[in-house]
Amino acid sequence: MPWSNQSGGGPWGTGPRGPWGSGPQQPGGGPRPPDLEDILRRSQDTLRSWLPGGNLGGRGIAIIVLVVIVLWGLSGFFVVKTDELGVVLRFGQFVREVQAGLNYHLPYPIETALTPPALRVNKIDIGFDTRRGTSMRDVPEESLMLTGDENIVDVEFTVFWKINQDKVGDYLFNIQSPEGTVKAVAESAMREVIGRENIQAILTGARQKIETAVQALMQKTLDDYQAGIDVTQVQLQKVDPPMQVIDAFRDVQAARSDLERAQNEAQTYANRVVPEARGRAAKIIQDAEAYRSQTVAEAKGQASRFSQIYQQYKNAPDLTRQRIYLETMEQVLGSTDKTIIDTGAQGGSGVIPYLPLGSLPSPSQRPAQQQSGGNQ
Repeated sequence: MPWSNQSGGGPWGTGPRGPWGSGPQQPGGGPRPPDLEDILRRSQDTLRSWLPGGNLGGRGIAIIVLVVIVLWGLSGFFVVKTDELGVVLRFGQFVREVQAGLNYHLPYPIETALTPPALRVNKIDIGFDTRRGTSMRDVPEESLMLTGDENIVDVEFTVFWKINQDKVGDYLFNIQSPEGTVKAVAESAMREVIGRENIQAILTGARQKIETAVQALMQKTLDDYQAGIDVTQVQLQKVDPPMQVIDAFRDVQAARSDLERAQNEAQTYANRVVPEARGRAAKIIQDAEAYRSQTVAEAKGQASRFSQIYQQYKNAPDLTRQRIYLETMEQVLGSTDKTIIDTGAQGGSGVIPYLPLGSLPSPSQRPAQQQSGGNQ
């Protein structure tokens, strides 16, 4: 051998021991390398001890081949969990889908099986991170966004998504990193929607509108990518101004609240006063209409009465004149106190000159005086 005469113990320089340990010494005193034939002979002896009859003949080889084939065939069994969907590929091409439970496919490399979580609803947090523990850590590079009126707002939101069962092939073969793709699309869609809104609307009443718009935009983008992913929900967790200016924004919000309260109080007062004024105005108008209708009716009645009297006057002037005179005197004298003195009676005037005629009771007062005298 070429290294038998070297005093270093072989090419490894390990002394009298070779790399395989101490072995039989050559007559010259140097170590003898292991015999390859001896190693093969020992391996054959060990294999014969496992075989029936101890003979590695054609029967033994057949048994070995049969065992290998059985083990290779058993490697095709696989289990699909309840929230997964099994996909079988034959030489890398989609063949069929299998449901949850124990299933079988032809062994590798003929067929392979993939089990994507098609029934599981996945969750991605953007703007904050809770994966390292229960405490939440802000991620400002994801949450700080520019609004339509050139303000900065801190938006933290969560996206829920799952695999479309009808497009599992798209999910498996069209995208390489599903979670990274969904997160990138969600952040891009949120920035686009926030960039179209004013900060006041974002901080107050546009949360539902923003969530719906982001979900629709994400779904459209993922469908264009043919990702095979359905976005089930988008939830805004926190929408605040940046921490550096949050106190100033709170002061502005308080001022806006005071303004809205004053406007509501003024509107309440207007709602109470205006109807009252309108009611009084309507009453005045109705009274005026009634007075006009009454005056017009009275005028028409008097005109009609005058026309009728005039017609009677043409038919009998003397009689009509006498009747008009009597009716007029009745109206004039009917409401005054009267004292009638008959100067033509016998025995003089019949009236004492100093009699206080004004103190005599009127006809309307006499029955009351007579009644009071009768009671006495």
